[in-house]
Amino acid sequence: MANHMDGAKHGPQAKSLLGGAMIIAGTTVGAGMFSLPVVGAGMWFGYSILMLLGVWFCMLLSGLFLLEANLHFKPGASFDTLTKEVLGQFWRVVNGVSIAFVLYILTYAYISGGSSIVNHSLSNIGVELPQSAAGLIFAVVLASIVLISTKAVDRITTIMLGGMVITFFLAIGNLLIEIDIPALTQPDGEARFLPYMLAAIPFGLTSFGYHGNVPSLVKYYGNAPKTITKAIFIGTFIALLIYVCWLVATMGNISRSMFTDIIAQGGNMGVLVASLTGVIESDWLNSMLTLFANLAVASSFLGVTLGLFDYLADLFGFDDSRSGRVKTAAITFIPPTILGILFPNGFLIAIGFAALAATIWAVIVPGLLAYKVRQLYPDSQGYKVPGGNALIYIVVLFGAVTAACHLLAMADILPVYK
Repeated sequence: MANHMDGAKHGPQAKSLLGGAMIIAGTTVGAGMFSLPVVGAGMWFGYSILMLLGVWFCMLLSGLFLLEANLHFKPGASFDTLTKEVLGQFWRVVNGVSIAFVLYILTYAYISGGSSIVNHSLSNIGVELPQSAAGLIFAVVLASIVLISTKAVDRITTIMLGGMVITFFLAIGNLLIEIDIPALTQPDGEARFLPYMLAAIPFGLTSFGYHGNVPSLVKYYGNAPKTITKAIFIGTFIALLIYVCWLVATMGNISRSMFTDIIAQGGNMGVLVASLTGVIESDWLNSMLTLFANLAVASSFLGVTLGLFDYLADLFGFDDSRSGRVKTAAITFIPPTILGILFPNGFLIAIGFAALAATIWAVIVPGLLAYKVRQLYPDSQGYKVPGGNALIYIVVLFGAVTAACHLLAMADILPVYK
């Protein structure tokens, strides 16, 4: 019903719920999922699933809190407007810096992951390249797509997402048939699992990042909280199911002790895919898995860099002319590409740092926005996330704990599986 009413507001055509759910799922699922089995190897399968469920629930809530605040503004109002109007200049600056940091560090992470998987793909056909050269090729080819236009990114990403779905289920389907059930329930190695969960939580958080899309959905659907809530729920739940299948497929085929070798080699995408392709007997299925990894990292790169490109163009006031786009492209792509060439194996480290900054703009700020909006509009009859302020406290606490976990793991205070 909400769809049809909303369609009436926005012209004759009703906006489909599936479209919004796919935007959320497409943004959420990407190259970050390749970090999950590697950082989950210590706590292994059962605790990994528990961790993912907890993180999914908190990230779903933080997105809904952002939606609650967003609906008090005109459709099209962005994070910047919300933080400035509701929380003031200090939080606007903190939020802006954390968004820019997350987008830059993820761009670097995907260049690192991209160079690793491009290298693995080329080695399959007998071509050996230095990893830094593979990273440069990956960045230049995809950056040129972003430079052309948003439409080019949109079209190519749509094709890539279709390819990802097909190749994922072809490769994973076979891996799921081949799984060793005892390996999932009774892993080898030391019998210590739970302590490793804390250091892995930040990677779970990064795997559920879709919050930049919430203002876009409000712009797309208008004031239709029921539809947007369903789209966010369905989209993030699809991502959760994909991650669970991915953990079953990886941990059911690679033993826990084998993961120590993957971690010792830097835990990058190419190393994990190479270990999995060693398990699959069929060359064709190997090719499907490698193609999926290439599409996942390329589509993640395009999605993140388009967001960074638009953010920087707005920040520096560069227009959409040829020279304006070239200037924006230079500040978008040159710094992370240089990092990717100098430090080609920083994929896991970068994902961890992205989580640290994402705790601010994807968890803590949405909680604070909802809390403040409820104080500013106490009599509002509009959309309100159920559960009262208790859930806001839980989400903000989750953000603070996740940030602390990352810092403590970096300081070698929390155990990290090696």
